Amino acid sequence: MSARSITLFGFGFTARAIARRLSAEGWRVKATTRSEDQADAIACLGHEPVIANPARASDHAQLQAAAETSDAWVFCAPPGEEGDPFYPALEAVETSGKWLGYLSTTGVYGDRQGGWAFEYEPTSPGQDRSFRRERAETQWRMRGARLFRLAGIYGPGRSAFDRLEADKTVFDKPGHVFSRIHVEDIAQAVSRALARPHIEGAFNMADDWPDTQPHVMTGAARIAGLPAPTIEPFDPENATRMQASFYAECRRVSNARAKAALGWRPDYPSWREGLQAIWDQR
Repeated sequence: MSARSITLFGFGFTARAIARRLSAEGWRVKATTRSEDQADAIACLGHEPVIANPARASDHAQLQAAAETSDAWVFCAPPGEEGDPFYPALEAVETSGKWLGYLSTTGVYGDRQGGWAFEYEPTSPGQDRSFRRERAETQWRMRGARLFRLAGIYGPGRSAFDRLEADKTVFDKPGHVFSRIHVEDIAQAVSRALARPHIEGAFNMADDWPDTQPHVMTGAARIAGLPAPTIEPFDPENATRMQASFYAECRRVSNARAKAALGWRPDYPSWREGLQAIWDQR
């Protein structure tokens, strides 16, 4: 019996974790990239690179061939101003018998003023990039995709430790909390959803412990044995555009549906376990 095959459309931080887990579980993994250098890196990891730029119509045939010869597709790239980068290339490809997943963001819930966000509620994005995500969600959901709405992603090489080393400003905005998710827990959820192809819909990917940024950063410093970072009151005049958008919304994200429907439990139920594991692996 041949191995099940999956194509990851886009190969960023989260896609790498998904590829690593599924490959270990026996999946044959293909991953798309625009770059020859990244194609070499994909091959070195034991996956099959598909070199194609979805913005070029001449490259659509490669993307369509990868999709047609795979049992499952996962879309891992964010939409741009023109929409989802892969949808035009794959709009006409038959999805019958295929499993589709789309990596989205909890940003589609908008500002809940500290309240909880659940999948059964209507989305209400408040920022341009979240509106684009909502439109991409709608397109792929109509094709049968499961939606994985990701909270703030962290993992080795992309965590509070890296922010400490970069000496980035830590802002404190009273009452502001947000949810996080370790990248390996996203990969676990995708694996569980693939094993339950009859389960559809949206899944929030967040750990059990929404928290403030100062708590996380001071906790990371404590784990690393470093001085606590300097914490300043949030001032939009001194914030980057990304920081300003981050602090503009406040929500807690429920993961109850993923637990109930997929049997998923985060291996890192809070940032404490996640950061400790990252530090121990250094």
